[in-house]
Amino acid sequence: MRRIQRALFALAGTLVALSLAPLPVAAQAPKWPQHVVRLILPLGPGSGVDLGARLFADKLSQRWGQPVVVENRPGGDGVIALGFFAKAHDDHVLLVAPTSSFTAHPFLYDNLPYRPADLNPIARISNTVVAISVPASSNISSLKELFDLARKEPGKLNWAGVTGALDFLFEGFLKGEGLDLKKVPYRNPVEAVNDLGENRVQVYEGALAIVRPLMQQGKVRVIAVTSTKPDPTYPNLPTAAQAGFPGLTVDGLTGWFGPSDMPKELRERIFADLKAVADANPVIAERLTTSGQAINIGGPDEFQQSIDAQRAQIAEMAKRLGVALKK
Repeated sequence: MRRIQRALFALAGTLVALSLAPLPVAAQAPKWPQHVVRLILPLGPGSGVDLGARLFADKLSQRWGQPVVVENRPGGDGVIALGFFAKAHDDHVLLVAPTSSFTAHPFLYDNLPYRPADLNPIARISNTVVAISVPASSNISSLKELFDLARKEPGKLNWAGVTGALDFLFEGFLKGEGLDLKKVPYRNPVEAVNDLGENRVQVYEGALAIVRPLMQQGKVRVIAVTSTKPDPTYPNLPTAAQAGFPGLTVDGLTGWFGPSDMPKELRERIFADLKAVADANPVIAERLTTSGQAINIGGPDEFQQSIDAQRAQIAEMAKRLGVALKK
């Protein structure tokens, strides 16, 4: 009898020990981040994307207990930053970028240093407000007036373009409408807006944040925004659709990306942290709004769907323009 009791006590002790033992390493979620997290940006300091990245980096470094640093790598229509990010192939090196910096690349460049699959969506953060602007010295106050004048005087109006998806979409729209406006290419959008203010070019489509300083000085007039919804800062500005030109509708998407092999679980965890930070710090939404962005947090799947929709829009415009995919 005593032998049986001793055996039962021993078994009970073993079961208790097993219940208190730590889970095997394989069953535990790996700790992340384990060291500094680097955010690669294709735009320079002072841009709306840069502002947003730094706002989140400050709060996430506190949440994660690791430094989160922003690295600006502007130039080359985003190719420089995207190539660096893809080559790093490190889950502690993330990309923060507007999708307009890459969705048109397959139609514009040969031998890109990255593949679309290298950009693994983590979270959509905001929609950059895109404005269509004219010189304040002109008599144009609406999209209808602009396009009526372009039809009346074909080939006489110039429009400022900066290589990228927005440029591509605007050119495709003009083609579809049979409008003859001459494109003046620029490398720097600030230079384009300065020339717009001096009436050296008559139309510009680009980020509202870049146009706003000259708009506030009375040199530039914004006649519409291309976003699906009106800009919360300037609710009286019509959207392109409200002005009667839904073909000009495009939402500027900005978000975070991880490397191609980053697990879905980790991307969801980072997205959850980004959302928690945004929810707990309303000043982030306020600062983004004043920089010409509308905060619009979305997870990996939702962000991927938004990117796919923009790529389809780009492909349609490429077909209209007779531009084929680069080999």
